[in-house]
Amino acid sequence: MTTTATLLGDFWHDQIADDGRQGIFLLLVSFLASFLFIRTSARLGRSTTWWPGSVVTDGGVHLHHLVWGICLMMASGVVAFTLRDETPWFEVCAVLFGVGMGLTIDEFALWVYLKDVYWAQQGRASIDAALYAAAFMGLLLLGIDPLDFDQGAWAIISTIVFVLALSLVCFAKERVTHGLFGLFIPIVSLIGAVRLAKPTSLWARKFYGDKRPAKQARAEARYAERRSDRFKDRLRDAIGGKTNAELVAEGKGPKRVSESELTANADGQIAAAQEIRARADRVAGDEQS
Repeated sequence: MTTTATLLGDFWHDQIADDGRQGIFLLLVSFLASFLFIRTSARLGRSTTWWPGSVVTDGGVHLHHLVWGICLMMASGVVAFTLRDETPWFEVCAVLFGVGMGLTIDEFALWVYLKDVYWAQQGRASIDAALYAAAFMGLLLLGIDPLDFDQGAWAIISTIVFVLALSLVCFAKERVTHGLFGLFIPIVSLIGAVRLAKPTSLWARKFYGDKRPAKQARAEARYAERRSDRFKDRLRDAIGGKTNAELVAEGKGPKRVSESELTANADGQIAAAQEIRARADRVAGDEQS
């Protein structure tokens, strides 16, 4: 135990604190812990009847956990700006901010669709957002920085504009991974910017389609069925769980479905949502009997 504590202490001082990275390290660790906890909690709430369900007010309002996350980030952020040079309060604020981020990013899809699509196909966006956020913080922790602040102001501004332009092109082509990592390693975003856009991307709608049908056809053929997409789906299932529709199709429907999910009508298929709820009720009834 003493040896482990010594090793952890040496790691903290030599690799984290001495380089002034304790804030981003604590932020990343608490974010991952918070995200994994709340996602696991949601999966247990869906697959069991003994785990606590959603928080619902007396008036029937479902308080999503992103509400608590936003409040926690606001509070800890304000305090951190006030006590940024005071230890250990700055580190405490970093942990609380990371916890808030985890609770909030876990419902990232709700930001985008403004509907409870947590267990719908659109809800997979929350898993992607969490992975990208963790990767972004990981790169910051490693100290990767494309900017050389020893250069003049114009050189720095030109570099920032160039790097952002390449990443924006990648994002427009739905090459998010290239765009994100390209913020730190510009050659990555350069590769993504010159490659073919995904057929449903903003770039394809603007520059392919009827204007350049041959290129649209190439994009559709390339992205029709890829091994990487199957791997990503398996990874999303492992981290976030399968969608309700997939569970129903497999005959393993959820045991609990919230009212907000039924009224979200994420795919325009109220009947499908009702079938999910009916399946959950049947499973619960079988367990009671």
